[in-house]
Amino acid sequence: MTKTKIWLSSPHMGNLEQVYVKEAFDTNWVAPLGPNVNQFEIALEEYLEEDSKVAALSSGTGALHLALEILGVGYGDEVLCQSFTFSASANPITYLGATPVFIDSEKDTWNIDPVLLEEAIIERMALGKKPKAIVAVHLYGMPYKAREITTISQKYNIPIVEDSAEALGSTFNGRKCGTLGTLGVLSFNGNKIITTSGGGALVCQDQNIKNKAIHLATQARDKAPHYEHSKIGYNYRLSNVLAGIGRGQMAVLEDRVKARRFNYNFYENSLELSSSFEFLNEPQGSYSNRWLSCMLTPSYEAREKIRRSLEEEDIETRPLWKPMHLQPIFKDNPFYTNGVSEDLFKRGLCLPSGSNLSEDDLHRIVNLILKVKL
Repeated sequence: MTKTKIWLSSPHMGNLEQVYVKEAFDTNWVAPLGPNVNQFEIALEEYLEEDSKVAALSSGTGALHLALEILGVGYGDEVLCQSFTFSASANPITYLGATPVFIDSEKDTWNIDPVLLEEAIIERMALGKKPKAIVAVHLYGMPYKAREITTISQKYNIPIVEDSAEALGSTFNGRKCGTLGTLGVLSFNGNKIITTSGGGALVCQDQNIKNKAIHLATQARDKAPHYEHSKIGYNYRLSNVLAGIGRGQMAVLEDRVKARRFNYNFYENSLELSSSFEFLNEPQGSYSNRWLSCMLTPSYEAREKIRRSLEEEDIETRPLWKPMHLQPIFKDNPFYTNGVSEDLFKRGLCLPSGSNLSEDDLHRIVNLILKVKL
């Protein structure tokens, strides 16, 4: 009997998505605007609280791009960016002709190191290159050290682009991730905790910034009976059809967080008796959605033995992110490193984490891991 493939993080639909998508078709609202977009934005704003204003966009990458442009990042500027992340955190910096300056991680959250961040700011300023922004990421749903990073941001008057692409449903001191920075970024890609198939959002602190984001996201068309453009714009608005999926997904968001946290706890409880594995605990004040359950193995060789053993059984896993300062495309960029992210990349593995995993799936995964001779 062929066993069912277990994916790393597959989409998980609820009961309302088709209702809202059908509504879009029935009313012929299949353009990048419409009632589903408006209601999806409202649902996100109500969930995030803090008087947040949300612009629904076609991707999290697009949201990052707009965030940086709104903050005035342009050609020749430098932007401080977490190195241990997916490339989409860094790529939009280059779209604007700016240079990513990569900052390594600390061990408590695996996110941007406040000590290295401040060292980098001081050194870049001494070189006459005050950074225009900080891109800080809540990696795998774990909040970065928001108190320290915000203090540094305010001390040097450098705004934060809060990359919460992996962190919808996470909180820091009771405040929702996505609302902790100057501008926040969400992703609804197919592998995220909720999905619109492809999509994202920009979280703004006031309506004027949201209006500016929407203007840029709709080709920066000026008010006129004809097509008038005073700025370069982008085609970044979310479609009304996909926003219908998002509306349905918002109804099950808390259930999805609960399921992913269950997965993580299952792995940790099942594997903690083995001295071979380490897990990332939540620091005080942090609440992670556990978008992906990750563990550290004793070595690169051990990680690869486990990864290949699971792959042979049709179970998808993935090494932790390869740091940006090690990527060929960014090999010449400035970076400030302490070795943490390189070690995490060598030893770390993302385990299947979908909210649609069964306990049988989890037992199957754990049993296979424990059989691997390290």
